[in-house]
Amino acid sequence: MSSRRTAGRVTVLLVDDHAVVREGYRRLLEGAPGMIVVGEAASSEEALQLDRRLAADVIVLDIALPDVSGIETLRRILARRPAARVLIFSMHQEAIYASRALQAGATGYISKSSAAELLVEAVRRVAGGMQYVSPDVCEEMSMRESRVTEIMESLSDREHEVLRLLTRGHQVSEIGRQIGISAKTVANLQTSVKRKLGADTALQLLVIARQLGLS
Repeated sequence: MSSRRTAGRVTVLLVDDHAVVREGYRRLLEGAPGMIVVGEAASSEEALQLDRRLAADVIVLDIALPDVSGIETLRRILARRPAARVLIFSMHQEAIYASRALQAGATGYISKSSAAELLVEAVRRVAGGMQYVSPDVCEEMSMRESRVTEIMESLSDREHEVLRLLTRGHQVSEIGRQIGISAKTVANLQTSVKRKLGADTALQLLVIARQLGLS
């Protein structure tokens, strides 16, 4: 079944590896006026095959798939069909997941903890070409943005440069040579940055920086 045969209705492709979950989504969406689920996929490979055949108006895509991640599946769909509208529907409400999905080209992001009616609203908005992010995820993203702003304002220009180079994998001695200061000064700056970010080790510093989108 293709979108051409369902003119006037929003066609949806569901991608989730749990059959019971997909059945729940199908009933919810098809209970809403003007929507029809034209296909279901349990894996990335199956989703890509069905998208080629169906070209649904909206793809509701989970991040956690058994073969390839939902984010990579999103990229592959958009590489072949740039106008595809993809709504990520995930158990993860942390800002980092939503940010990565939106940066990869998702039209919307909604957490599975959202109220059922929000999925219907999200599909309608995404089908209409609008971006949609569920309120709980919006709150997480706002909190992260505030935290990032607070951290960036607390770092000196030199500390920010050291953090940037550390997140790119440079060693302390390399950083010193690049910015013209001693390795000892770089180490002191690294210690100061760790304190400001609440990291105990260099590895924790990198993890926190990536979680905040600083790398």
